[in-house]
Amino acid sequence: MSASPSRANEPEILVVPSILASDFGNLAQEVRDVSEAGADWIHLDVMDGNFVPNLTFGPPVIKAIHLHARIPLEAHLMVWHPNEYLDDLKSAGVDRVIVHQESDVHLNRLLDRIRTMGFSPGVAINPGTPVGHLEEVLDMVDLVLVMSVNPGFGGQSFIEGTLDKIARVRALRDARKGTFRIEVDGGIGSRNVARIVASGADTLVAGTAIFRNPPYRDAIERLRQAALSAIGQDK
Repeated sequence: MSASPSRANEPEILVVPSILASDFGNLAQEVRDVSEAGADWIHLDVMDGNFVPNLTFGPPVIKAIHLHARIPLEAHLMVWHPNEYLDDLKSAGVDRVIVHQESDVHLNRLLDRIRTMGFSPGVAINPGTPVGHLEEVLDMVDLVLVMSVNPGFGGQSFIEGTLDKIARVRALRDARKGTFRIEVDGGIGSRNVARIVASGADTLVAGTAIFRNPPYRDAIERLRQAALSAIGQDK
């Protein structure tokens, strides 16, 4: 699959399961199941144990996931020196690469290389990162990921102050007439998804809300319909 910055053929709301919450002992089947259950992308949390206090998986596991996925893959790099991962991620079949604003002092150059390599580029900001730090690179990305928990572990509770941050990212996009998607990751479930979307998000990363609430098709559809109802497009 090849990623595209265009939103012309994409749904208004994207639901993106985070594989971190899946059953790793049955990973191939989990990937196939969410691919067939109506998910739009699969979210891959790559952690190095230094940028965040956890260690997950890297390109070899992602390559195995790619063999079973029927939808695009996005790699969320919670790592120092993300530039060192790009060649292997390309070989592994990743479509989008999301890097943290804090992870590389030369963010402009990094995002340019990500685009040049054929990835769809995204940039993430932590709960403590000011939105204004993104202003100089917003024209270079297809997606801004707003972390609604402190990165490093799954299953955390949503930080309520994130709603205002989402709204400020949306205001920046509107002011620039931008087309980048606004993704939110952390603590998303049926109880808060409407408020998250009403604040400006259009792409929802969900781990526990999907993988701990089978059947996956129903869990994904609940999130999508709750999100669409917030913008008056429920069906």
